[in-house]
Amino acid sequence: MDLLLYVVFGGIVGWIASMVMGRDAQQGILGNIIVGIVGAFLGGFIMNTFGQTGVSGFNLYSFIVALLGSVVLLWLYSMFTSRRA
Repeated sequence: MDLLLYVVFGGIVGWIASMVMGRDAQQGILGNIIVGIVGAFLGGFIMNTFGQTGVSGFNLYSFIVALLGSVVLLWLYSMFTSRRA
């Protein structure tokens, strides 16, 4: 059951991050889920670097950390793909 919750949480976070970055029409639900899950790990890494806790369950703080990581992930992705074109 926890895996399903992580997938749903990742999908929601990835979807919101893609809307913030203006990429919602370019990626599907699978892309949103992947961005949300990887973004949660990235957000946790960023917060741990600054001495804070990362994603610690299903709460508002974890949602914000995962959203921060997802936005950073999409920003980095757009930086690398726009330079190649």
